[in-house]
Amino acid sequence: MRTVSAGTLDIAYIDTGPPDGTPVILLHGFPYDVHAYHETTEILTGHGHRCIVPFLRGFGGTRFRSERTPRSGEQAALGADLLSLMDALSIEKALLGGYDWGGRAACIVAALWPARVLGLVSCGTGYNIQNIAEAGKPVPPEEEARYWYQYYFHSERGRRALEQNRADVCGFIWKIWSPTWSFSQATFEQTAASFDNPDFVDIVIHSYRHRFGGIPGDPEVEAIEGLLARQPDITVPTIVLQGADDGVDPPTSIDRDEPHFKASYERRIVPGVGHNLPQEAPKAFAQAILDLSRSS
Repeated sequence: MRTVSAGTLDIAYIDTGPPDGTPVILLHGFPYDVHAYHETTEILTGHGHRCIVPFLRGFGGTRFRSERTPRSGEQAALGADLLSLMDALSIEKALLGGYDWGGRAACIVAALWPARVLGLVSCGTGYNIQNIAEAGKPVPPEEEARYWYQYYFHSERGRRALEQNRADVCGFIWKIWSPTWSFSQATFEQTAASFDNPDFVDIVIHSYRHRFGGIPGDPEVEAIEGLLARQPDITVPTIVLQGADDGVDPPTSIDRDEPHFKASYERRIVPGVGHNLPQEAPKAFAQAILDLSRSS
C-alpha cells in the first residue's frame, strides 16, 4: 500500500506491475473497496500493465489533508480526485475502469479530460454521470424500490444506521445487489474494514443527498458540476460491462446510454454476475481492459 498527496487528499492506493507498463487505474464503488480488483490486477500485470487501485475518498487509508475541507461525496469531487491522482503520479494518459462511484469518476474524467484517457471500461450504468437537474423526476415503481437505500440515507435514521451498524447495512446491500454471488464472510470482512474510515459516513450521506439536489456541494468543484450539468458526451473508446443479475442496476433491453458515446463503443452483458462485476467476473473485466489496450 502506498500513499500520495493529491489535491485535497492523501490517497492510499495499490500499485502493481511494471512501472513502465501502460497505466490502468481501477476504481471501486460503494460499498466496496480495492479488494474488488485483486484478481483483475493479477491478470493485467501478467500482460505487462501497471495497475493503480486507489481507495476512494471516505474509504480505507485515504484521508483529507485538512479538517476544513467539506466531506463531499458528490460526483464532481470524485472526478477531481481521479484527475489529481493522475497528476500526482505523473500519469499523462491511462486506461480507466470502474463501477458504481468509481465508474462515475472514470466517466467524468473521460468526458471532461479525454486527452488523459486511452480507453474506458464502465460497469452497470454505462454513462454514469448524474443528471442532477432531473433527479426529482419519478421513475417506474420497481426502479424506485431498488433505490430504497438512497432514500434511507436522506433520513437521520439512515445516517445513524451507517454510524452504528454499517457492516450489516453494507453486507445486506452486497447480498441484494449480487444475488447469485456466493461470497464468504471473510471476503466481506476484508472489504468492510475500509468502512471504518473516519469520513465514511459523512461522504456517503453527502453523496446520496447531493445527487437529488437537496444539499449544496463543495464550492471548490462547483465549476466541474456546472460542466457535468450539460451531460457531456464521452469521446474515448469505451466498453460497458453489465451484470445480467445486477440487483440494483439491471441491464435493459434497449441501451439508452449509447448515444452519449461518440468513439468506438460496445456493451457486454455478463451472465451470472451482479453489481460487483470486477470481483465477481475478473476475467471479463480484465479482458475488456486488454481489448481497449490493444486498440489504443
